[in-house]
Amino acid sequence: QLQLVESGGGLVQPGGSLRLSCAASGFTLDYYAIGWFRQAPGKEREGVSCISSTGGSTNYADSVKGRFTISRNNAKNTVYLQMNSLKPEDTAIYYCAATQLGCKVISGSDYWGQGTQVTVSS
Repeated sequence: QLQLVESGGGLVQPGGSLRLSCAASGFTLDYYAIGWFRQAPGKEREGVSCISSTGGSTNYADSVKGRFTISRNNAKNTVYLQMNSLKPEDTAIYYCAATQLGCKVISGSDYWGQGTQVTVSS
């Protein structure tokens, strides 16, 4: 079975940090662009960040620029999302997605994880 598994979510105070992980099972991520998305209750899914297959290109939503950093370690078959200076508005379920077609079409990925909950609250 080809799967993506997110981990690292949890409850954190405003201003705190979390690092999310997206690990592949059953296939290698070497040739895949990987994106992070989030969905808050009552809101549509939002693209957060994406990294190219080589790691040479990244992009971020305006709402997270300067606070979040996406990276990858292909040897570990894992992509990370470092989230700093977290705000209550970052509260959502975070999903990772993988496509061989690049970040421009990441929303149409063939593979999606089950999601991990991030809650930012005092």
